[in-house]
Amino acid sequence: MFCSGCGQTLAPGQGLCPQCGRPAVAPVPSVPGLGMQLQIYAGKVKALSIVWFIYAGLALVTGIAGLTFAREFMGGRFGWWMHGPWGRGRLPEEMFGPAILRFAWVMVTVRAGLAFIAGWGLRERSQWGRVVAVVTAFLNIMHDPFGTALGIWTLVVLMGYRNTSLYEQL
Repeated sequence: MFCSGCGQTLAPGQGLCPQCGRPAVAPVPSVPGLGMQLQIYAGKVKALSIVWFIYAGLALVTGIAGLTFAREFMGGRFGWWMHGPWGRGRLPEEMFGPAILRFAWVMVTVRAGLAFIAGWGLRERSQWGRVVAVVTAFLNIMHDPFGTALGIWTLVVLMGYRNTSLYEQL
């Protein structure tokens, strides 16, 4: 044990520091079961990172499939059963179809990229990974049902004082 004032080594049971006269402060006992709590929390964070990786792949695959279908649909490939302005071929350029599709491609890529980065940051247990995961959880919370479930699970695991202090100790 050491003096909190001057750093002098104190003998066990010594009440005052012989050098500066400051009273000795008893060491703070460790939290019982902290090792077990950290181990359980580390398992939760690892599982969460794996699910973010899976969600990133799922978002990318479904986004590519959906946007490919939308491009073919708007391009007149399914015109044999359609009636109206899209049934006779490609969309006119004055319509916003191509611009909307480009924007949707960017959004699918950003969403899958953020999910992958969140999974990677949680896997590495870095502080930036926790921040990215929380932001990504808020952005994906409206993507029913998987985005909502994953967003809520992420916020429950990573938010709050107890979970923040456990994450910092990992």
